[in-house]
Amino acid sequence: MTHFDFRFFKSLPHRILWATTVALSFWINTAQAADKIPLTASFSILGDIVREIGGDRVLVSTLVGPDEDAHVFEPKPADAKTILAGKLLVINGLNFEPWVAKLAKSAGYKGEILVASKGVKVRNSDPHAWQNPLNVVLYAQNIAAQLSKLDPAGASSYEANAAAYAAKLKALDAWAKDQIGSIPKSKRKVITSHDAFAYFGANYGLVFLAPQGVNTDSEPSAKQVAQLIQQIKREKIRAVFVENMSNPKLVAQLSKDAGATLGASLYSDALSHADKPGATYLQMMRHNVEQLVAGMRLN
Repeated sequence: MTHFDFRFFKSLPHRILWATTVALSFWINTAQAADKIPLTASFSILGDIVREIGGDRVLVSTLVGPDEDAHVFEPKPADAKTILAGKLLVINGLNFEPWVAKLAKSAGYKGEILVASKGVKVRNSDPHAWQNPLNVVLYAQNIAAQLSKLDPAGASSYEANAAAYAAKLKALDAWAKDQIGSIPKSKRKVITSHDAFAYFGANYGLVFLAPQGVNTDSEPSAKQVAQLIQQIKREKIRAVFVENMSNPKLVAQLSKDAGATLGASLYSDALSHADKPGATYLQMMRHNVEQLVAGMRLN
């Protein structure tokens, strides 16, 4: 990038100096943005992970935004334009985004598609592999490898970013195990909106129950809800949570009928907006652990 001798501007009148500085700043910012590699991520959590690995060499757009449900997402024409503008499309895979193949085809996208979850040990066709931070270490490695192919000049940067992020993920995992380990095993039972926490539960020794399955595109039957209420009462479960991208009415009614306490929102399939505690993957996981531990203490 061109370097400027700003001493030249000291001799200019104040208004001209101000206007010139604004124009120069705009030009520099535009030039820097143009230098970044445009990428597209399917949903907000994955977009955050891609930004962590890509750093200042990439410009990431996300199709399914914060507080939005990727299970029931309906692409718009603007989403096709977003995909076409990117040099790489990063998806979770594991049938989490069943709409993405049709969207890419209809858009005429010819670029690379990276399945970030490649290599993850899948649990019962459950796509929510990111709920185990150690799986996200693998996501980071896959993303770094693909970005290095796309941009060989940045390979060392991507590898360093992935290594630094992996260290944070492992530290988060160790902290979470310590926090959850303080809860007696008999109390580690939680109710959530839909079945999105199996990887989390397996990693940390929790039992999650939910009125909906791994997808949110269909409502549970009255019989299923009634059976769950009976189980909550029988096992005296008090930790009940709704997710940020789910309809809260079902779980709120479930909590009322079962006599349980409704806790704070958890983040399962989407990040929060910047003003909430789940704005990044690391923040959302820490928030979830804190809320789950507090809820399980009531059991």
